[in-house]
Amino acid sequence: MSTPRKSPKRPAIRTTSAPAAGPVARPAERPGESPVDRPADDAIWPRVTRELADDLAVDALARDRAGKAPFDEVARLQEAGLPALLTAPGPNRRGADWQAACAVVREISAADSSVGELLAHHYALSWSSRFFGGPARDPGTPLANGHPLDVRTTEERWLLAGGVETPRPETGAGLTLTPADSGGGWILDGTRAFASAVTVADRLVVGARPGGSGDLFVVLVDPAGPGVFTDAGTERVGQRLAGAGTVTFDRVPVAPEDVLGALPHDEHAVAPFSTLAPLALRLLLVHVGLGIAEGALAEARDISRAGHAGPAPADRSGGGSDGSVPAGAGDDPYLLLAYGELATAAHAAAAVVERATDALTHGLLAAWSLGVEERADIAVLVAAAETVTGRAAVHITTRILELVDGTAGADARAGGPGFDRFWRNARALTAPTQAAHRLRDIGDHYLNGTHARLTLLA
Repeated sequence: MSTPRKSPKRPAIRTTSAPAAGPVARPAERPGESPVDRPADDAIWPRVTRELADDLAVDALARDRAGKAPFDEVARLQEAGLPALLTAPGPNRRGADWQAACAVVREISAADSSVGELLAHHYALSWSSRFFGGPARDPGTPLANGHPLDVRTTEERWLLAGGVETPRPETGAGLTLTPADSGGGWILDGTRAFASAVTVADRLVVGARPGGSGDLFVVLVDPAGPGVFTDAGTERVGQRLAGAGTVTFDRVPVAPEDVLGALPHDEHAVAPFSTLAPLALRLLLVHVGLGIAEGALAEARDISRAGHAGPAPADRSGGGSDGSVPAGAGDDPYLLLAYGELATAAHAAAAVVERATDALTHGLLAAWSLGVEERADIAVLVAAAETVTGRAAVHITTRILELVDGTAGADARAGGPGFDRFWRNARALTAPTQAAHRLRDIGDHYLNGTHARLTLLA
């Protein structure tokens, strides 16, 4: 009879209210009730997330090695109701805030960072109509063409993918729009690569310019519609299950109601709140990186304990019923020194990330009243979190390969525990970020009080 595999204990996610005592069941749908009618509970969602994270951790290595499109992973997310988490309050709805969404992404990423990444992109894109639709599209305000995107996404049980940030000059002109011949609307053309979920998404949110220049329009596209062709990305070094790929749009019709908003070409006409969109995505991806570091560290700790003290006890914490560690576990002073260094690096990164998360949350609450100064401060904190966490994630996952090899012996050298996936995922996630550019911007702001440009450049 096989023994059920246990996932390592990961840091509990934090929310603005403490969990209630006693067991809490997964939010289940009652007959006739849709997910949008089901209230989010600050005590329930962390437990639902941890339950899903434990489920993902069990077969994370096998799924990573298989490298298939993440249809099964998306089904697990939908079953838990997590794509509908970040929905603004309204009739029959009680959505969670951005801090809770970040905590969910971090917890899921500790178990499977590919799933955490696609969820991060989904959450950021779900607010597109709020970021780009103007003050009239503030939370709770009905639209002439329907509800804001996050509400529509919840009602339709969509998973979103795409990207609205302005492409850098070296990547080409990006996507273009031309007026439709009749009936209003637009025709979308162009090809663009996306980092997450395009192979499994229900809807794509993309930014495109009329004639290739001018204001940036943010539009909603059905990937199953005519003229949309998706190619899955080639095998990646890491984040293999994030669903990356390239999408070609060949004369794709875009109805007027699927234009979610626009960003003015003139920087002086851009609202600071709109330019929180790339910062929100970057911070969510920082939580993915922090989750990778914490997940790798927790699993390595369990391997090290087992290597020094025999089989791990039944308790998920890796200790006895009172949380204590068995005598003799990890008494090598150099091993203790190494874990002390790595745990400190993870704690330091978490502190910087939490400060940036608090700042972004307050900026999102300010909405259209957000000022340029406040936006600049948020951008600096996000850049600092990105830099610190990126370096910590790569350092921790690299060092853990050495620690596990030293404590687990031949099994580790044969790839048994699969710790290379944490390193690969950390490298793949952080490689696009130019730490030198972030540090230069932070230094310019600190020394000269310079504000970052109000654009969607990531």
